[in-house]
Parts: sequence; structure tokens; C-alpha cells
Amino acid sequence: MKITIIGTGYVGLVTGACLAEVGHDVFCLDVDQRKIDILNGGGIPIHEPGLDEVVARNVAAGRLRFSTDVAASVAHGDVQFIAVGTPPDEDGSADLQYVVAAARNIGKHMTSFKVIVDKSTVPVGTADRVSAAIADELKARQSDLDYAVTSNPEFLKEGAAVADFMQPDRLVIGHSSDAQGQRAQQVMCEVYASFEAAGHKIYWMDVRSAEFTKYAANAMLATRISFMNELANLADKVGVDIDAVRQGIGSDPRIGPGFLMAGCGYGGSCFPKDVQALVRTSQEYGHELKILQAVEDVNENQKHVLGSKIFAKYGKDLQGLRFALWGLAFKPDTDDMRAASSRVLIQELLRAGANVVAFDPVAMDEAQRVLALDFADAPELLKQFSFAADQQAVLPDANALVIVTEWKIFRAAELNQIKTCLKQAVIFDGRNLYDPQLVKSLGIEYHAIGRAVLTQN
Repeated sequence: MKITIIGTGYVGLVTGACLAEVGHDVFCLDVDQRKIDILNGGGIPIHEPGLDEVVARNVAAGRLRFSTDVAASVAHGDVQFIAVGTPPDEDGSADLQYVVAAARNIGKHMTSFKVIVDKSTVPVGTADRVSAAIADELKARQSDLDYAVTSNPEFLKEGAAVADFMQPDRLVIGHSSDAQGQRAQQVMCEVYASFEAAGHKIYWMDVRSAEFTKYAANAMLATRISFMNELANLADKVGVDIDAVRQGIGSDPRIGPGFLMAGCGYGGSCFPKDVQALVRTSQEYGHELKILQAVEDVNENQKHVLGSKIFAKYGKDLQGLRFALWGLAFKPDTDDMRAASSRVLIQELLRAGANVVAFDPVAMDEAQRVLALDFADAPELLKQFSFAADQQAVLPDANALVIVTEWKIFRAAELNQIKTCLKQAVIFDGRNLYDPQLVKSLGIEYHAIGRAVLTQN
């Protein structure tokens, strides 16, 4: 089947490459010439494990191509996936200007029936806006072409997106009940025929329910994280090991073990944006989502927990102190710095006068870009910040090691070597990577999240 993917960002590129992998003829469109040049040159503009091999294999097979030609992209695909960005607007709502622009382009150039698939994460009612934009363009052309708008939200985890797409827990597809919607359902069955044949469940529903499902899923996962982080902060005060609690409740099949790890807050492109957008939607309808507002508030506060622990030990004035920082990306196996906890911590440390030297396996280039924006009001503070070539190079002369991202190489680090290299044997662990009693037995002062009972002197 001929498929067009509009947008070669995280969702669009993974979707296009994986649909080509199962045999479809995929045309990926992006208005950013730089991205297209990178892709046509054999590169990948994002970091996602395994994606480069899938892209290269399908480009070589002739099933995957990249272009900025809008008219050609509309002509190519019987199915048009809209996978453009929906960044948060100033009020927290999803900015749909790129989604609507993509829809208008389809309406301007289509010459036959098209199934338009909203793949981007969008609020309830977006399909109606997409349909109206296409209808406006067709009316301007005095065309009566038929089309159908469906919703097919993605459930990809950064760092495991290829596997998530190829072996999905579920596929959610929303379509209308009219003739065009029934036709769209048949087309989408063909798109995902190989997945259904492999036993992957498709949940068919109305379009609005599909749109809402994506937000509900991310809101639930974000809630679990904030819930555990709030308990972890209490655990530090009452003498409880939050990791033991996690195991105790996670073994309950009604609860399950996922997304119960305490830490220094969630970030990325999905959870913060989607929780805010869902809260904003509720406000537009005069309904208050009290739990989700609290989820967001808890998470924002959690990003300050590591800084608070550092200030509690060293005071508010950190002049003359040097901190080694492990991890910049919001999670491992990605270079995504959006809403990363490291950005909040770096702001606090540099503005308090500290020097910070950081290492991340893949996110340092992106960190350099976003930190320049974060410190646009005080660029001179970035003179106190530097990058190191590897994880060991950040340690010498540092008063403490601070861990923000749970990369596997950090988890496997040799603790005695850390102790030897540091100026002072102190670790602030924002991801609870180590056994507190083992660290303490080695003579290292250890500050974790919700595990104070095991690190008290």
C-alpha cells in the first residue's frame, strides 16, 4: 500500500520506517530541508536505538523515501499519516497549527479518496478540525472528493520505539460510522494486516474516544510516577525504604510493577505536554481535573529534590564547589532534553555559584543547544559549566557526583573507583541506582530518593 507520513520527527520517522519494514511503499515528507538532507544522506536526525538500520534497509529496498515536495507527498499516499509536532502553547494546550497546515495541504492537492490518519498526539475534537480544514480547501477548489479522517494514536517509548511499533501491546484506531468511516476501516485493516495476522489486537472505536485514549494512557503513567515520588519524599522523613515499598505493591496484580520507580521527576516530549493539554481541555469544558493538576505540581516540585538535598548539605552558596553530573537526557537511550530534570538542576547549581562538569552518552550536543536557551538571560553562567569526554572524566576534583539519568553504564559503575576519583566521597542519586547499604559500607555518603532509612549514619 502507498502511504505518506507527514513529519519526520520522532513519531513520523519511526512510523514511516516501520511501515516500510512490513512491506508498504512509504513517502516521508518534512518541510525542514535540513532533516531531509540528513535522511537522504544516510543519517538519522534523532537518536533511537535500531532505527538507523531499519531506515537504511528500507531505503535500499526502495520502500522508503524522503522529500520536501508537498504535492508529491499527497499524490503518493492513499493513506496520509499526520505526524507533525503538537508543542504546548503558552496556556498548556496543544498547538495544532502544524496539524491543521498539513490537513490544508492535503485538501489543496488531493485528487482521489484519501484516508487521513491523525498520528500526532492531539486533543479530543482534532479530527473535526482536520476534516473542516480539508473541506475548506476542497470547497475553494469546487471539488466534491470524498475523504475520511481517523485517529491512530502512538504508544511508543523513546529508547524502545522500534520494538514498540513492531510488537505493539495494542493498536487503537478510531473511525466514524458513516460510509467514509467504514471505508477507512477497511483501508486501516490493510495497513495493519501483518500486525493483526501476528496476533496483535486492534481496538476499534469512535474517533474522539481514540483521541482521548492516548491522553488517558499518558496521564495514568504520569500519575503513577508522581504518586511514587510523593511517597518517596515522605519515606525519607518517616524512615521507610521506598524501593521495598515498590516491590511490595508492585507484586499486586491489580497494581503491577511498571512506572513505580521513585526519582527526580519525569520529562520528555509526552508526559509533561500531555498532562498539561488534558488539564487545559478540562478547563475549556468547565471541568476540573484535580488529580492531574496535582500530578503536574508534584512532578515540577520533584525536579527540585536533588537541588534541595545538595543545598541542605552545602548551604545555598555553592561558590568554589564542583559537581560531577551523570546524565542529561530525560531518560536513557535518547538524546531528548525536553523537560529534562537535569535542566532544572543545572539552573539551580550554576545560579548558586557552583561549577558543573557533565557527561551523557548521547545528549551532550542537544544539551549544549537547550542550555544556551535556558541561560539566555545570563549566558556568562555557562562558563561554570562544561562537558567531559566520558563518565570517569567528570569525577576528579568534584565535591560530589550527582546522577540524573539512569543509563546502564552508570548503574554498572565501579563504586570504589568513584570514591577514589572524587574529591569528597559523596553521591546524590536521583534515580536510586545503587544499593544504599553497599554504598555506605564503602565509606561513601549517599543521598538517594526515599531511601534515607538505609543511608543514615
